[in-house]
Amino acid sequence: MFLKPLSLIIGLLIVPTLLLAGQNSAVRAETVGSVTGLPIPRYVTLQAEEVNVRTGPGVRYPVDWVFVRENMPVEIVSEFENWRKVRDFEGTEGWVHQSMLSGRRSVLVIGRNRTLRRESANSAPAVAHLEPGVIAWLESCAREWCEIEVSGLSGWVHRSAIWGIRVDESLR
Repeated sequence: MFLKPLSLIIGLLIVPTLLLAGQNSAVRAETVGSVTGLPIPRYVTLQAEEVNVRTGPGVRYPVDWVFVRENMPVEIVSEFENWRKVRDFEGTEGWVHQSMLSGRRSVLVIGRNRTLRRESANSAPAVAHLEPGVIAWLESCAREWCEIEVSGLSGWVHRSAIWGIRVDESLR
């Protein structure tokens, strides 16, 4: 009689432990795309003026909405065959065909008006003032500053002023 409750208690302790171990390995497996082997999540750029965003990974799924800004940065959060689940800067997710994406990196100016500076310092001279929603090409990032190019002008902005690069990512 004493053994039954003890085995039940041991079973209750072992099963959650095994489940947690399985969850941890699933989380680790999701850090690399199952199709491309590239990091998940990662940022890419829309390479067409209009990109259909579907509710699922395939043409049989309905178009949920359409991106209408070429070169907009998006974050890939999942992969399935030739389809990529993307997230925009507002957190909205949907599926797009991989042929609509480019590996060339762009960023989106967020928040308020930002100053594009000649060098990576708050005291550096201004090159231009950028409004929220401006899309720029990402050239490099190190620590707190990123070098971008927009409308033929190159300069530096604080990393917190843009969306399209991870907090811990450096790019050369």
